[in-house]
Amino acid sequence: MTASRNEPDNMEKLLDRIERASEGQNLVSIDEIMDSVGRRSFGPVLMFVGIILVTPLSGVPGMPTTMGLLVLLTLGQRIIGRQHIWLPVWLVGRRIPRSKLVRGFSLVRPAARVLDSLTGPRATILLKGPGLDLMALTCVIIAVFMPATELVPFSSSILGFALMLFGLAMMAKDGIVALLAWGLVISVPLLIFAFG
Repeated sequence: MTASRNEPDNMEKLLDRIERASEGQNLVSIDEIMDSVGRRSFGPVLMFVGIILVTPLSGVPGMPTTMGLLVLLTLGQRIIGRQHIWLPVWLVGRRIPRSKLVRGFSLVRPAARVLDSLTGPRATILLKGPGLDLMALTCVIIAVFMPATELVPFSSSILGFALMLFGLAMMAKDGIVALLAWGLVISVPLLIFAFG
């Protein structure tokens, strides 16, 4: 799960890259987005999924499940040690209206600028070895629960925010952001138990 030199290292660069790669199209496939962010770069993939799930696109029927499957298949294959990630055509062929994608990106750009200014290489030991494995496993667990969020509109946004933070942690090499993501993941079931 090492970063490629061509991998975007912050949120704004990722948003810019996806928008540039999709210029002139009405519909953008997940396959095209994966090509633009890097198929071997798990940080940008998690960031993309997280951004989709924190924007109104998460309300599109089937979108949380699709994004969950994308995480499950990419990180699941990483956990079992596959060097080349295989994704089914029916998944990567799913298309997103570019206008909705750009509109969603515009909603997160102000937060992206703030987060980008606050992140950088810190506590990098948390992003290596067992820490990286734990992060991947946590994201896979989140992905398994993603279809259940289809029952409550936009409930996937909380889990999507955690995925977005994990992706940012990998891209910016910031272990503190990873800790924040783990804190968010742990707090959700505790809140459900306390108030449920």
